[in-house]
Formats: sequence, structure tokens, C-alpha cells
Amino acid sequence: MKKLNISLLVLAMIALSGCSVITGIFKAGVFVGILAIVIVIAIIIWIFSLFMGGGK
Repeated sequence: MKKLNISLLVLAMIALSGCSVITGIFKAGVFVGILAIVIVIAIIIWIFSLFMGGGK
């Protein structure tokens, strides 16, 4: 019975550390997504300003 409790504890620790890794990946993904959107919007504004004559 004691081996079972230790096994469950080890399994829980592995599972929880995996959750923290996944959380970090999603946080990085959100940051990269926001950064990509900002860059795309900046490029669109730059192209629009070229057509309107603002790039001279």
C-alpha cells in the first residue's frame, strides 16, 4: 500500500510539471501571436501610406 501511495505521488508530480510546461508554451504562443498581429497591422498601415503619398 505504501508503494502505491509513493507511485501516485510521483505520478502527480510528473503530471503537474507537465501542466506548467504547457502553460509556459501557451503564454509564449499568445505573446508571439500578439506580436505577429502588431507587425501585420504596421505593414498594412505602411503600404496604405505609400499609396496615399505619405512615403515621399
